[in-house]
Amino acid sequence: MRVFNKLVVTATLLALCVVVLGAFVRLSDAGLGCPDWPGCYGTLTVPQSETAIEHAQTVYPDKPVEAHKAWKEMIHRYFAGTLGLLVLAIFILAWRARNEIKVSAWLPTFLLALIAFQAALGMWTVTLLLKPAVVTAHLLGGMGTLAVLTWIAHRQWGVISTRILESSYLRFWIRGALVVLFIQIFLGGWTSTNYAALACTDFPTCHGVWLPDMDFANAFHWVRELGQDATGKALQLSAYTAIQWTHRVGALVTFIYLGLLGLGLLNQPQLKRLAHIMLGLLVVQIGLGVANLLLHLPLVLAVGHNMGAALLLITVVVLNSKITELKY
Repeated sequence: MRVFNKLVVTATLLALCVVVLGAFVRLSDAGLGCPDWPGCYGTLTVPQSETAIEHAQTVYPDKPVEAHKAWKEMIHRYFAGTLGLLVLAIFILAWRARNEIKVSAWLPTFLLALIAFQAALGMWTVTLLLKPAVVTAHLLGGMGTLAVLTWIAHRQWGVISTRILESSYLRFWIRGALVVLFIQIFLGGWTSTNYAALACTDFPTCHGVWLPDMDFANAFHWVRELGQDATGKALQLSAYTAIQWTHRVGALVTFIYLGLLGLGLLNQPQLKRLAHIMLGLLVVQIGLGVANLLLHLPLVLAVGHNMGAALLLITVVVLNSKITELKY
């Protein structure tokens, strides 16, 4: 039981690191730093010596070795692989101690299946050359993994009771916060994976107007290739604009929803601290989003924006766990 609890907390922190590293790899344009999977140019590390680089160029003549990008990708894979091993250990221990742990053993089973699917998405990200639908699904899978681990960790370590919430009507809005946040994370991921973050750089308008010319049909066509529309032609600015504009609207809805929820929770003594954390993260997240636009997406702010989304998700998951009665 003690080992299980420690593994869950370690895996949760590692999942946060993997999410942030994944954002760093994607935003620094290193997603194809290694042309194969799970290794890099046929090995488990990045080619370093002259002989190794020469061999790599022979095997992959169309993919020149860029060591700085390859190392970013491989470090992300090392962290993700370690996370996979931890989740496997959690799965085994959960079934061994299924009568002692405070979650159903089927939840770690689901988590293991999710990690396996994540590995497949990681492979397809490379083999399908950053197809937006695959990369976005990979991002959502990472956030989902973080959410499940956070839930398990809080069930094992946190204070849980339906009596924590003094106003029952708030329960529905806390549940809804997870849905709203995941939709916004999807919109942010779709914006990032389509490289549409700078489709318009003015704020609060877009191209100087509130409703710019937008092509939603091609913007949200799920099976197209990166940078192409449904017919295989180059994606036009109107499609990129539609992607970013939709993300902006989602950000406004999320800000209003979580903001009002946070203000409502300030009157709940046992949830007041979490409410303050959520409101603080929300303000920082909106600030980072605007700064990314006006400063043309500096890497540190872009990665920080992804991390802010992950921290908001952790906070909302903990909120939901705290108001859910413990069930064995």
